[in-house]
Amino acid sequence: MENTNTTHRLLIVVASVREGRFGPVVGDWVAQRAREHGGFAVEVADLAAYDIPLALPAASPKYAGADYPRPAGMAALTEALERADAYVVVTPEYNHSYPASLKAAIDWHFTQWTAKPVAFVSYGGAAGGRHAVLHLENVLTELHAVTIRDGLAFPNYFTAWRDGSPLDTEAPAYAKTLLDQLAWWAGALRTARETAPYPG
Repeated sequence: MENTNTTHRLLIVVASVREGRFGPVVGDWVAQRAREHGGFAVEVADLAAYDIPLALPAASPKYAGADYPRPAGMAALTEALERADAYVVVTPEYNHSYPASLKAAIDWHFTQWTAKPVAFVSYGGAAGGRHAVLHLENVLTELHAVTIRDGLAFPNYFTAWRDGSPLDTEAPAYAKTLLDQLAWWAGALRTARETAPYPG
């Protein structure tokens, strides 16, 4: 039976919807590390599976709340974001930033991210997706999320992975550090949310 005092609901968001994308490979590897960690009940949300239009309603999701008119095809994503205690965003880097699919998914929501921790796993060319993460940190801070310092980046992923795993033997240790920090923040922020409403 799940111990709800120490197990946090983790949502891993696979950001890329591009043809031939590598994101699901990274997402599966991260999900396995999170399951082995033991501190999380793990769920994966692949943005390619949802209807996420770029055109937004006139109202802000911050103020519209449950009445925000999201597409029916987005309902499962909204529910997954809502019930999560913490997130890992798995993102590539496109032109020194992150995919439009991820920006759209973020912009369709607001309160779901509030006072919850977000960690990043990125992949790309020489920079390993770090430019994308820098932009995401700014965006998610605006939504009152707490970004985790120790992320995980995979430069030149096209030669640095084999059979679904990174060749870097230190990668699992880096992933554990990320997950340890994420679990700490997930517990602290869940306690805080349960103790008093977040003033934002």
